[in-house]
Amino acid sequence: MSSPKSILHGGYHHNLSRAWQAERTLTKDMLMYPMFISDDSEAMEAIESLPNQYRIGVNKLHGFIEPLVKKGLKSVILFGVPLKEGVKDPTGSRADDPEGPTILAVKLLRESFPELYVACDVCLCEYTSHGHCGVLREDGTLNNELSIKRIADVAVNYAKAGAQCVAPSDMMDGRIRAIKQGLMDAGLAHKTMLISYSAKFAGPWYGPFREAANSAPSFGDRRCYQLPSHARGLARRAIKRDMEEGADGIMVKPGTPYLDIVREASEIASDYPISVYQVSGEYAMLYHAAKAGTFDLKTIVLDTMTGFLRAGATLILTYYTPDLLTWIDEEQN
Repeated sequence: MSSPKSILHGGYHHNLSRAWQAERTLTKDMLMYPMFISDDSEAMEAIESLPNQYRIGVNKLHGFIEPLVKKGLKSVILFGVPLKEGVKDPTGSRADDPEGPTILAVKLLRESFPELYVACDVCLCEYTSHGHCGVLREDGTLNNELSIKRIADVAVNYAKAGAQCVAPSDMMDGRIRAIKQGLMDAGLAHKTMLISYSAKFAGPWYGPFREAANSAPSFGDRRCYQLPSHARGLARRAIKRDMEEGADGIMVKPGTPYLDIVREASEIASDYPISVYQVSGEYAMLYHAAKAGTFDLKTIVLDTMTGFLRAGATLILTYYTPDLLTWIDEEQN
């Protein structure tokens, strides 16, 4: 005979009582939409490996974003995509070009949609001729000191342009301290959030992104600075380091394969917002599996969102944001 404490079904027999079991429920405030901004101002270029995603030129951005804002879009994160000849060089000197795609997009969005929260990814890989995320030495290894100086300059210039959040994804040692100091020196630290990609793991999940951002390395890979996939201890150390250096939020990337790290981050940084990035490979995997009839796309994407929230995330970066804005309304109605 069952004991009273072993009977659990009554607590989640009804739809409402099932909802009460959640620590948190997905809302539109929790979603940040990653967007690729082309240096072709008239571009609306479909990305083959990321179905329904585009490289968008600044002149097309208003028309693309406006209906999403009306649906409840609250925040975006911008990735500049230089495609013109001669833009890339060894130090990524055009990453913070005032006439480049990122800064132009920031200014347009802040002016046209003042209620929209605008974040910028900060990295050099899209703008370096070698495709790596920092400045290299002659032997091809990273020059960390020069890299973090350049990364900090880019972050500060994005903030000066109006970005409300800067999020360095380069994984250089010490870049959070350098960026925070740069924001303080510029008088911007009080109004610019600094989210660190603290636990960003190397692996096979980024292929579609590298096509979208035109940022694949020309030689080698990024395993010497992105975390090894098995390195739970390194992830913990990186999270703690970035907290000490002045991060305002912590990110884990990719998402689904690293839910254990999301949980760890939420416990280590219990007083910080915890972000998770559902990366391009995760997006494409779900899209193509659903297209093949393996499962319903809406159902599986919402289930991954539940997993992120259950693990401890409070902010989710996902290319499914436009769909989720609709699906959240459908679920509530």
